[in-house]
Amino acid sequence: MKDVTQLAAGWSLHHDGDLLPAQVPGCVHTDLLAAERLPDPFLGTNEHEVAWVGRRDWTYSTAVAPYEGSHERTDLVFDGLDTAAEITLATETLGSTRNMHRGFRFDVTGLDGELSVRFTSAYTEAAAVRARTGERPNVYPEPSQYIRKMACAFGWDWGPTLVTAGIWKPVRLEHWSTARIARVRPLVTVDGDTGRVELRVDVDRTARGEGRRLSARAAVAGVEAEADVEGDEAVVVLEVQDPRLWWPRGYGEPCLYDIELTLHDAHGGSGAPEGAGGPLDSWRRRIGFRTIELDRSADRHGTGFTLVVNGERIFARGVNWIPDDVLPSRVTPDRYRDRLTRAAEANADLVRVWGGGIYETDAFYDVCDELGLMVWQDFPFACSAYPEEQPLRGEVEAEARENVVRLMPHPGLVLWNGNNENLWGFRDWGWEPELAGDSWGEGYYLGLLPRIVAELDPTRPYTAGSPWSGSWDHHPNDPAHGTHHSWDVWNHVDYTEYRAQVPRFVAEFGWQAPPAHATLRRALPGEELTPDSPGMLHHQKAEDGNGKLNRGLARHFAPPEGDFDRWHYLAQVVQARAVAHGIEHWRSHWPVCAGAIVWQLNDCWPVTSWAAIDGDGRLKPLYHELRRVYADRLLTLQERDGSPAVVAVNQAADAWRTTVTLRRMASDGTTLAEAAVELTAAPRAVAYASVPTGLVPSEGSTKEFLVAEADGLRSLQFAVRDKEFAYPVPRFEVAVEPVTGDGRTTGDGYGDAAGGGDGYGDAAGEERAADVVVTAHTLVRDLLLQADRLGPGARADRGMVTLLPGEQVRIRVSGWPDAADLAEERVRAALFCVEAA
Repeated sequence: MKDVTQLAAGWSLHHDGDLLPAQVPGCVHTDLLAAERLPDPFLGTNEHEVAWVGRRDWTYSTAVAPYEGSHERTDLVFDGLDTAAEITLATETLGSTRNMHRGFRFDVTGLDGELSVRFTSAYTEAAAVRARTGERPNVYPEPSQYIRKMACAFGWDWGPTLVTAGIWKPVRLEHWSTARIARVRPLVTVDGDTGRVELRVDVDRTARGEGRRLSARAAVAGVEAEADVEGDEAVVVLEVQDPRLWWPRGYGEPCLYDIELTLHDAHGGSGAPEGAGGPLDSWRRRIGFRTIELDRSADRHGTGFTLVVNGERIFARGVNWIPDDVLPSRVTPDRYRDRLTRAAEANADLVRVWGGGIYETDAFYDVCDELGLMVWQDFPFACSAYPEEQPLRGEVEAEARENVVRLMPHPGLVLWNGNNENLWGFRDWGWEPELAGDSWGEGYYLGLLPRIVAELDPTRPYTAGSPWSGSWDHHPNDPAHGTHHSWDVWNHVDYTEYRAQVPRFVAEFGWQAPPAHATLRRALPGEELTPDSPGMLHHQKAEDGNGKLNRGLARHFAPPEGDFDRWHYLAQVVQARAVAHGIEHWRSHWPVCAGAIVWQLNDCWPVTSWAAIDGDGRLKPLYHELRRVYADRLLTLQERDGSPAVVAVNQAADAWRTTVTLRRMASDGTTLAEAAVELTAAPRAVAYASVPTGLVPSEGSTKEFLVAEADGLRSLQFAVRDKEFAYPVPRFEVAVEPVTGDGRTTGDGYGDAAGGGDGYGDAAGEERAADVVVTAHTLVRDLLLQADRLGPGARADRGMVTLLPGEQVRIRVSGWPDAADLAEERVRAALFCVEAA
């Protein structure tokens, strides 16, 4: 059987004549940080102080001991090198690499001694490629399109410029004889009651293994099968009767099956190499039985874009994912699980892996499979014109082939996407005349990549880009055809303009807000925070980002001059409201609109951005609002045929029959008119009813608003913006009740908050918790407890909530180390709500 020796220990980084201890997997930045040779680039403006790292060449080295076993062959395997590197062992040059997105294998049989990996600066490599291929346009003034490397390492409108180098994935020695498994492609299909797995196996042989009779044996769900290896290939077919299907979350259980394949040598006898007559190599994965289709049929509205899983048409409730750390080797399996669990708890069912990042490690996709999260995978091309000449073309094909095969086992993977915004950029961003006929990537997105997917992974759909209308017959970002990126709203107008269109599938949209207060305090130590203080501006990477953020705020609220805390709160309110406004509108137009993917779930450092989870992992109010608007059942006030309507959006498997209570209320809390409306929304469907005329606040009313309630859900509608509404001075009582070890409060035996907590336990002795109980005496709009102001580790189980007079809310605060300090004044200082202008 194949032996594996991991090469994780004993590495050194060469730096100015010193040998620094190096962590593998890792990168130069993390090793310099560990050696205290580099300031933390996430703090203050240190990003500028560490820019030199990306401009230098670097060397890693370790010692490889002589191999004392009896295997015929030893391979040195790098799962990932970032990026341009030359590898030598002893005095022999093994080869060179120029692609972060793929692995490399070298025959090192009989070699030992010093193993050296010399990295050339990514800037140097990119400059050499640019000299060969010629100039290509790019959204950012960095050379990311000339090197197969994580593009956002060169900076983005939410990320720093930290150009990494290093052995960013595991490295090992593989010792083997006769033959090894080189590649397995599992083609998983379902036909009626039968699940079929077709394992297409490629093997490599040693010289002594040539011509030997080999077999491949596989097992899944108690079914076994075997096939002979013909030449270097085998096909093993397994059929499972009545398999439990893998379903996206909200539609059923994401059932998974272990599958194993073993390569056997059918020969034996004296003089045979090690492993002869027995198992030589094995391959283990988890798979799921499910079907996936992408319905792009034309209809009277344009061209659809609807995911269909196991025959069930799905409105995709999505989040865009960027690398969770700009130094991606720091992202652990536990961190993946935390972030993706957060996505599932926010009721998302799809994660789009964005094209300016990486193909994530298998740990990411494993968690998605387990949680029932569908994955939309971009190939790594973003916001640039990419040369199609060598050496890039060969690298693009090699990385695509490797990663398509690597990710095929994962049932959560439902869609391959060719690029992010490059087809749109060619048409709208002035690239076409600048290119003057040069290649720019179209041959990848409309030629090479779809051919590779069709050849290797025909069970999954492919789309050429996002956005993409399906053909050049329509504008690439036409909302009526295919996928749409809705950025004109954030960039130019008020978020209420989301209701001006009903795109077929909104693959990107979003609104900015600053991170949590404690995140800012950690990232900007000692700084007097203002919206435009030096550190705040440095941690705002978007073009005119603060200008757009402030204009969006000023459309609804009087700008809080000189009050940073108030500005911070209102910016987060606007972000949450803006995203909710779009999602409620688009969900109410299902099935014409078949999905919304908010930009973005996560951040890669502490920054003002579109994220719902900030760079320190703290939840913004947007996160909690996503949990509401992505729930299976959503009650929303919209407009139909020019008149107000109450809409019941039902993504659950059961019909929703409900009585909606509608109230026209005055700002002082008085009910001016009331009525009940019966609504029935079929499973996975939408129903609506007009709001009776007498319940609609008069146009321009500054003292009336509409409330719709059903089954614990509520929607509000105001006739004017907040700065024009006659809010009363907010009055409310605050009480703080400690939580005992069994999760109950000392006050009234209260247990878990309705709707669920924040996913963290209250383990005795590890952290303390308390309930903050707020009782309103007036209308209290968008009450928010910023728990991190009570302590950096404190977490609230909910975001914004609007209280009518007499209503009460309990907010569970976990991770509050001094929860015994129950001073009401301290809690009130962390509570914010909307106030009259």
